[in-house]
Amino acid sequence: MDQFGNLPMNRTRISLAGLAALLVAFAPLPALAGPGHDHDHGEEAPVTGPANAPRRQPDGSVFLPKLSQRQLGVRTVVAQTQSLPQTFQWIGTVVMDPNAGGKVQPTMAGRIEAGPRGLPTLGQRVRQGEVLARVRPSAGPLDRAGQTAQAAELRAALELAARRAVRLDALAGSVPQKEIDAAHAEERGLRERLAAIGGSLTTTEALVAPVSGVIASAHGVAGQIVDAGELLFEIVDPGRLHVEAIAHDPTLADAIDHASASTDGGKTAFALEWVGAGRAMREQALPVRFRTREGTAPPLYLGQRLSVIVATRERIDGVPVPTAALVKNPSNQDIVWVHTSAERFVPRTVRHRMLDGATVAVTDGLAPDDRVVVQGAPLINQVR
Repeated sequence: MDQFGNLPMNRTRISLAGLAALLVAFAPLPALAGPGHDHDHGEEAPVTGPANAPRRQPDGSVFLPKLSQRQLGVRTVVAQTQSLPQTFQWIGTVVMDPNAGGKVQPTMAGRIEAGPRGLPTLGQRVRQGEVLARVRPSAGPLDRAGQTAQAAELRAALELAARRAVRLDALAGSVPQKEIDAAHAEERGLRERLAAIGGSLTTTEALVAPVSGVIASAHGVAGQIVDAGELLFEIVDPGRLHVEAIAHDPTLADAIDHASASTDGGKTAFALEWVGAGRAMREQALPVRFRTREGTAPPLYLGQRLSVIVATRERIDGVPVPTAALVKNPSNQDIVWVHTSAERFVPRTVRHRMLDGATVAVTDGLAPDDRVVVQGAPLINQVR
């Protein structure tokens, strides 16, 4: 140390050099990225998790290893443009075939009584002509009193007519035969009128099945008071039902080539047979009728809503794919997944037309020879 209290210059240099050495020794080492994970160029975001796990790429495509493809059951088909019929989708309703179904309604007001096999229940099979129930007429006090009084008058008139006929029979030969015949005719007429009046108070109406089939709806219970014309039972043949649809363009009714329907969004489709179209508009639309083919349609129920696909004779160019190939992207657009390489799937926004209940025609968005995912598309769409 000099006279001013400063350290010598050489010792100061040694202390600074030692401090720098310590900083270098304790500085953190740089992290070295493995092959394929160099982010100097900013091409991809860091990958979290195993490198071979399914993941969504920044460009929207999906990386799906072969093992995952087998586990998810992914299947593809090669896109091929074909000439396909132009189709339209209508909303249909299952209705009764008038020749294979019927309704049971009483013709008079009264109280319901059970038939020989009891009152029918839903799903019960019945035969044509079978007695399902009986209706015992229920008259009010005034009506019943009037009928009773009328019956009493008829009994009195009948008694007098019978005595007169007996007297005239005893005078046969001395009185004209026509008077004797008139007396007997009057007696018979009064007797029949009395029987009719008496029967109206006690006779029941038998409600019989108009056709053979299954009870589709039942609205009657024992002891229920019903009015004339009230619907009690509906009977249908499950194998013979009609589908009624509404055509907003009436000209299409004359251009239909074939039709099909589905009940579950296109997963199960069945063929329909053309019956005919009405000639009276209903709410500015034309009602049309189809019938189901026996043995091909799934179980249907009256009033059930269906998706009816009608194909016309006009043709369009498109790629037929199953409806299961269509999924929605985050923008709610219809897309399909295209298998572009061994483990890469790319979404394609498409436009399509329904072909039938299970197939659509993609009219825009696919190129020839694209491999479209037809099985497992919803699972691929969920990869994040």
